Amino acid sequence: METVVIICLSLFYSTIMLLTTLLNPVRLVRGFFNRKKRDVIPKCLNDPTLGTHGYARLEDVRIHYVANGGEQKPLMLFVHGFPEFWYSWRFQLREFSKDYRVVAMDMRGYSDSDKPKGMSNYAIDKIATDVKQLISSLGYKDCVLVGHDWGGIIVYSVATLYPEVVKKLIVLNAPHPGAFHKYLRSSWKQFFQSWYMFLFQMPFLPEFILEHDDLSMFDAMMRKKQIKTITPDDVEAYKYAFSRPGGGLNQPINYYRALFRQSPEKARLLMKKINVPTLVVWGKKDHALRSQLAENAREFFPNLTVKYVENATHWVQLDEPEETNKHIQQFLDKSS
Repeated sequence: METVVIICLSLFYSTIMLLTTLLNPVRLVRGFFNRKKRDVIPKCLNDPTLGTHGYARLEDVRIHYVANGGEQKPLMLFVHGFPEFWYSWRFQLREFSKDYRVVAMDMRGYSDSDKPKGMSNYAIDKIATDVKQLISSLGYKDCVLVGHDWGGIIVYSVATLYPEVVKKLIVLNAPHPGAFHKYLRSSWKQFFQSWYMFLFQMPFLPEFILEHDDLSMFDAMMRKKQIKTITPDDVEAYKYAFSRPGGGLNQPINYYRALFRQSPEKARLLMKKINVPTLVVWGKKDHALRSQLAENAREFFPNLTVKYVENATHWVQLDEPEETNKHIQQFLDKSS
């Protein structure tokens, strides 16, 4: 029954988005011819204050990352969300490098990391294993693990499947999978706010809509939504990252497709309690995820701290980096 509902909703939202696109023929035609070729890396992505670029060869993928801070310091590993890449952690790479070896990775399928084909390569447990292997590849046994959005889902999963590699867990605007599953069944508001997840179950169409018109979705998502710190150069950096060879949005959207197709056994594995000290920071102006999800996660954590950032959107670490960093630092100091 649940599969039938997902298919129906996917068809419904796909029809709406397709009609919306077709009803604007000027934008539709312009979009076919408006695609800029991006061969030169934007200067902001080579900013030495952010760190140095590196690659780690894992079991079945090569992962790109940017690292800052001395190698003798403890590891703080950042995992980005959708549709983002390592650059979304620029304010944290600078701030926490004084006390940590800070590393911001590109998850598989993103930017300069490998992009294996096929939906099955983007199952949660595969990405969680990537994170575990990256920690080891960097020469560490454990770390402070930080995730935002989809990266938050992944770091919850790492702490569940591989708790030995997580000293402390920090999550920004990402619901615990168990809390989200329960809340989605009881909250019509969250159900309708999650419409894009059902749209993403369709093949081809989501990629066409989001990549159309020279990836203008980044202008709409970042500039028009007024993420406070975003500049035109930053938007161009995101467009560059999603124009990399073999890239685009197919592999990132496959995260959503694989999520909806995971087996009940794997889903139950992610419902276990997480025993490491955990901080959730939540921007309260998130238009996709309701703030109640932060509190609802408490049943999965014996040791959970929740901090709200009143004037931040879903991209809390970009909207209010100083306040976000303050909450993270206070948590690290207290949990030490």
